[in-house]
Amino acid sequence: MAFGGGGFSMEWGNTLLDEHLIALTGVEKPRVCFLPTASGDADHYIVRFYRAFAASRCEPSHISLFRRETGVGDPRAHLLAQDLVYVGGGSLLSLLGTWRAHGIDLALRGAWRAGVVLCGGSAGSLCWFAEAVSAFHEGDPQRVDGLGLLPWSNAVHYCEESGRRAAFREAIRSGMAPGYGVGDGAALHFVGTELEEVVCSRQGASAVYVSSDPLGQVVERELPGRYLGPVAGERPVAGEQPVAA
Repeated sequence: MAFGGGGFSMEWGNTLLDEHLIALTGVEKPRVCFLPTASGDADHYIVRFYRAFAASRCEPSHISLFRRETGVGDPRAHLLAQDLVYVGGGSLLSLLGTWRAHGIDLALRGAWRAGVVLCGGSAGSLCWFAEAVSAFHEGDPQRVDGLGLLPWSNAVHYCEESGRRAAFREAIRSGMAPGYGVGDGAALHFVGTELEEVVCSRQGASAVYVSSDPLGQVVERELPGRYLGPVAGERPVAGEQPVAA
């Protein structure tokens, strides 16, 4: 599940995407591990995860790679034992470099092959793809190689943030693999490497498939999305900001 933007880090009070993830595990009380690597293991982000994934509904845990103690005994074995791995947003470049240094990239590939549900928003969405267009700290969007579990390209916050759509289209025009531009509130659900469906936590959230035709022209095809709502009490919490990629 690859979010364009959403879940507990961006839509506090709207639980639609996160509830959908728990349902996808098929487990009554799933083991859910949060990887806040892209944020540098930010404390406030970890706290928000435990608020959203309370022990009453799942078995939550997290792995810290920027701390002396990771929070678990063996991070790689721990990931393989999960039902759901949830990757947070932040810096995609920092996330990928840190994972590769610790062997987390290989552990996640093993978890994926074993049927663990993998998901995330922003950087936590881009990381699964062969290529992505990412921006962080208001920098210019740049082309980045991801883990390659999915043989497509990806861009998040597609219409919400200035420059993302144009940069993605230009990268496709220049030879990047075809892929998906995903707006906030929309999420791509893959089974294996094939798109199963697009689900949405907001009415009107959108995703498109972007490719180039034989003449080199960029083509966008809108993808139908299934709205997961409505949900009662949908409202943001004052002072809580999203963590972007």
